[in-house]
Amino acid sequence: MLLKTFGWSFAITAAGLALAGVLWGWQGLAIVGILSILEISLSFDNAVINAGILRKMNAFWQKIFLTVGILIAVFGMRLVFPVVIVAITAKLGPIEAVNLAINDKTRYEHLVTSAHPAIAAFGGIFLLMIFLDFIFEERDYKWLSWIEKPMAKMGKLDMLSVIIALVVLLVTSMTVATAAAHGAGDKSATVLLAGVAGLLTYLVVAGISGYFEDKLEEDEDDDEEDGQPAAPVRNGTGAAVGLAGKAAFFMFLYLEVIDASFSFDGVIGAFAITNDIFMMALGLGIGAMYIRSLTVFLVRKGTLDDYVYLEHGAHYAIGALAVILLITIKYEINEVITGLVGIVLIGLSFASSVVRNRREGKPGDSSGKSSEVTSGV
Repeated sequence: MLLKTFGWSFAITAAGLALAGVLWGWQGLAIVGILSILEISLSFDNAVINAGILRKMNAFWQKIFLTVGILIAVFGMRLVFPVVIVAITAKLGPIEAVNLAINDKTRYEHLVTSAHPAIAAFGGIFLLMIFLDFIFEERDYKWLSWIEKPMAKMGKLDMLSVIIALVVLLVTSMTVATAAAHGAGDKSATVLLAGVAGLLTYLVVAGISGYFEDKLEEDEDDDEEDGQPAAPVRNGTGAAVGLAGKAAFFMFLYLEVIDASFSFDGVIGAFAITNDIFMMALGLGIGAMYIRSLTVFLVRKGTLDDYVYLEHGAHYAIGALAVILLITIKYEINEVITGLVGIVLIGLSFASSVVRNRREGKPGDSSGKSSEVTSGV
């Protein structure tokens, strides 16, 4: 099971490290290895969130996420995205931006890091909305009930998450952004605009995917009322994974935007280790492969159903990452701290789940379960 799920990740790691050794020697091999570990530590919570969404989709769209999605994640966000940022920031053409990344790495790094306030504002507000919509929703299971019970009651107010996100953005743009880090100067207008763009992106993508998901459920209910049995594809945990067509397409887009938001801090943080975009793409790409494999593992094992607080921990980690991204507009925060916060929160939620299972006599063993997720990743 472990080898089947992580086989491709192991193979690509071996090939990637060998390629790094051939191209850049032992130093390059070490840098690529460090970047891989950085990406895994920063994006571990991303795997939990991905798994929670991926298990709702049918087998075809799960494969699309694990094949086309990994190409977008590795080449799109880890290689193309920084070049696009440089092209927009410096008002250069694509070819000029690539030439700059290869031949003038110092200036290239400066241009990418100077765009950090806009990137952080977009990603921070997008991730904050994910956390707020989670914490304001009424749930069967509550991890930190002293927080989640009152938040669920407050969540009955319409658009509360949007209002809070806008307030946070305004405060950020008027305080943190006025003395931005990275030598960027006053970035208030840029941060405000990027944050609004992040909010709109979340509302559009999440809203459309939610609409089609609800419509699919309504169609299934109508079929049952007409005497036609609904037979959605189910994974090993018994959870429906029947989202297909438009519903699955927009869910796929939602997943990709989430993955992009999670990758912002990794791409920016990678410049603390190297400014070679090819080393960055290779190292972060290897890490992204493991996140995809971990996502598959969580779905196949039904881990989110067995350890019910894992999603809570992942969403708290998302909230922490959102706050950290907004703070980094002005203040430097070491990537180690960012990664440790997510790992600690997920670790605590896992431990709480284990305690709950023991208390209720549930061993949390999914070893006998199978899944509809079929992928070589």
